Amino acid sequence: MSYLRACAETDLHEDTPLRVVLAEIPVTLVRTEGDVYAINDVCSHANVSLSEGEVEDCAIECWLHGSRFDLRTGRPSGPPANLPVPVYPVKIDGGAVYVEVNQES
Repeated sequence: MSYLRACAETDLHEDTPLRVVLAEIPVTLVRTEGDVYAINDVCSHANVSLSEGEVEDCAIECWLHGSRFDLRTGRPSGPPANLPVPVYPVKIDGGAVYVEVNQES
């Protein structure tokens, strides 16, 4: 699979998650600290949307139980989550954000 258009770059606001669905995969996009990240939108601890959480220090916090996931690696910083969530490569071209959802880390 190749990169899929996720949104316009102007749709992303600093530290504000944006949920999109690409190839039937829910993805959270976040612009923070000068970069754009794409992470699977489903918390690995509880099946809830990460895009409803808050972003701080290049991590997103699950709103339900407080698990924090690194936007670069998908790894949780501590309980209750103990499994990472997939992250996806992002590229920006011509004012649009593209995500490759077939590669998981």
